[in-house]
Amino acid sequence: MEFNVKFWGVRGTFPCPSPSHLAYGGNTSCLEVRVGGKVLVLDAGTGLRSLGKRFLKDGVRDATLLLTHAHWDHINGFPFFEPGYRPDFRLRIMARDLKGCDCIGQVLSTCMESPLFPVPLTTMRAEMSFENLHTGDQLDLAPGVTVKTASLNHPGGAVGYRIEHGGKAFCYVTDTEHIPGQRDENILALIEGADLVVYDASYTEEEFATRRGWGHSTWNEGVALAKEAGAKQLCLFHHDPDHDDAFMAGLEREARREFAGTFAAREGTTLNMLDLAAEAA
Repeated sequence: MEFNVKFWGVRGTFPCPSPSHLAYGGNTSCLEVRVGGKVLVLDAGTGLRSLGKRFLKDGVRDATLLLTHAHWDHINGFPFFEPGYRPDFRLRIMARDLKGCDCIGQVLSTCMESPLFPVPLTTMRAEMSFENLHTGDQLDLAPGVTVKTASLNHPGGAVGYRIEHGGKAFCYVTDTEHIPGQRDENILALIEGADLVVYDASYTEEEFATRRGWGHSTWNEGVALAKEAGAKQLCLFHHDPDHDDAFMAGLEREARREFAGTFAAREGTTLNMLDLAAEAA
């Protein structure tokens, strides 16, 4: 059995290619999950470019891309995904139904039209399919590989994912805003008893107070949710561009004092879900 998660992009909002962000990483949201013989990609931020190069090196020719939503920082790596230009590559792209659009393919096509981008989507020669999913759907992507979904509180909507395989559960819950004093029941149900939860911890409590309605959360809320749901480990994710390495290290230490199983996502880290061992790639 195989159930590995690799972080190719951990930053939120905007990529940060600067020396002060090297330890945790500057690319925007993109995870790779190799599970039960399938290759899944969670979001298509700028980290997708490097992932595409790894696919070519490893000979990967088939993948499923699960998008949380279509905001820029979660799709801006897509036009630079090299396997997408190869006719021998197959990509299944799934996203929630988007208001005003037939499917995610329409969004990606628009983003690559002039004057926004010089190369249209039709230049990508890979075999691609675009599918709508509805929050609450369960996807059976392979024997023994189940993906559950839940709605998140984000402007325009977003999807949280729970991937189950081999008796382990990995949850990806980013771009969601909590309501102070209330626990999100959708999230609690999704992450119940999970082995690892990746959670949107963009802001400190002080920052959150001035950014209500922006669609993001705090490490404090992540810890509270993980404890209440009985999750084993919590991974802080979607780091704010203003949070450099020194800031992130302090934030990580503070969060770990509240919940020992907490750590901050680092670009390039691989997690083996079957033994929960983490090692730098």
